[in-house]
Amino acid sequence: MVRKPILQIREGLGNGKGPAEVYHIETKEELLGHGRMYARIVLPPGSYIGWHQHVGETESYYILKGEGIFTDNDGTKTHVFPDDVCTIVPGQSHALDNASDTEPVEFVALIHND
Repeated sequence: MVRKPILQIREGLGNGKGPAEVYHIETKEELLGHGRMYARIVLPPGSYIGWHQHVGETESYYILKGEGIFTDNDGTKTHVFPDDVCTIVPGQSHALDNASDTEPVEFVALIHND
């Protein structure tokens, strides 16, 4: 099968603020019970993914473009750039802010089951 990603506009992703363009690379159904998200996400300036917890699953972000501020489980804030990988294991929480006033931050998110 070959297809384009499925675009979904989400408002306030992870209890955050602003829109997020979510390009589903594989849908939850296509992940066949192994996870719930495999997507490229674009956060425009002013948008952020809010502080949220992962229970029974791991999430990794792979930053493609732009600059973000990643808040880790312990509250540490780290500027992230292209080629950075951010990983949250089961039971941990995290958030991601777009750190730019002019450019989007773009990343791949993979949420897989424990």
